Amino acid sequence: MGTGPARRSSLLLCALLLSAACSAAPADGGTGGAGGGTPAAPAPHSTSPQELCTSLITHWTAAILAGAPEAGLDYQAMGLSGGQNEILRDIVVAARAELRTGGPDAARALTAREAERRCADRYRTGTPTGGPW
Repeated sequence: MGTGPARRSSLLLCALLLSAACSAAPADGGTGGAGGGTPAAPAPHSTSPQELCTSLITHWTAAILAGAPEAGLDYQAMGLSGGQNEILRDIVVAARAELRTGGPDAARALTAREAERRCADRYRTGTPTGGPW
C-alpha cells in the first residue's frame, strides 16, 4: 500500500475508532457497574522490607537444611544483606538443633517464627541500622 489519500483516510478512521472505543470504556475501571462486566484488577501489593527479609530467610534456611547445591552460595549471591545473613546463620543453627530433636515440621515452624520475629525487629523503623550492609 502507498501513502496516498486512501491510506491516510484509513489510518485516520482506525485512529478515530480506537479513540472512540477507549473513551466509551466505563468510568468504573471496567467493572461494568453493579450488574456485571469485567471485575477490576486487584490492587498491586508492595512487599515490605520485613516481608522480603522473612521470605529470604525462610527460603535459604530450608535450602541449607535440605543440602541444596545453591545453599553453598555466599550471602550476597543469595540476595542477602550482611544483617540478613546474621539472622540466617543464627536461625540455621537453631533450626538444625530443632530438626534433630523435633523433626522437620518443628524446624520449619521455628524457622518461620524466628525469621518473622528477627526481621520485624531489624526493620521496626522501616530501615535497618548500622549502614547499608
